[in-house]
Amino acid sequence: MVRIIGIDPGLRNTGWGVIATEGARLIYVADGALHSDAAKPLAERLLELHAQLIDVIREHQPDEAAVEETFVNTDARATLKLGQARGALMLAPAMLKIPVSEYAPNTVKKAVVGAGHAEKDQVKHMVKLLLPRAVMRTADSTDALAVAICHAHYRGAQKLADVLARS
Repeated sequence: MVRIIGIDPGLRNTGWGVIATEGARLIYVADGALHSDAAKPLAERLLELHAQLIDVIREHQPDEAAVEETFVNTDARATLKLGQARGALMLAPAMLKIPVSEYAPNTVKKAVVGAGHAEKDQVKHMVKLLLPRAVMRTADSTDALAVAICHAHYRGAQKLADVLARS
């Protein structure tokens, strides 16, 4: 059995979701959200998110981590801050020697729904079907569970590609 933590990065709210896989079977473990105080300086907010994620990882002991790639929008400043949050969040599992994979938002949607341009409601519906016991505490944690499901779907192919690249 392999435990996977999915992470949906955000500076204000970061979703996380933990699943276990046993063969093709997906098992819901937990989900939730991390929050930073918008009144604090950026560096302190990044530290808050990082520390909270370390606590979640220590509690749930995932074997692998998956993070959604940054969605680039027209606000360059917001995109840069999101990238910084994402970096601080990716560092948490890496510091604990947990491999981290990254997935584009369309790849996550395609893995979960079957269409790369699926709507949020469709993703939520499929997460509930695939993980019937999922609590889905927030929209961000639902997205994080989708990232974890995506990784569960692609991890075998990714490991094969890594082996082939080393040979």
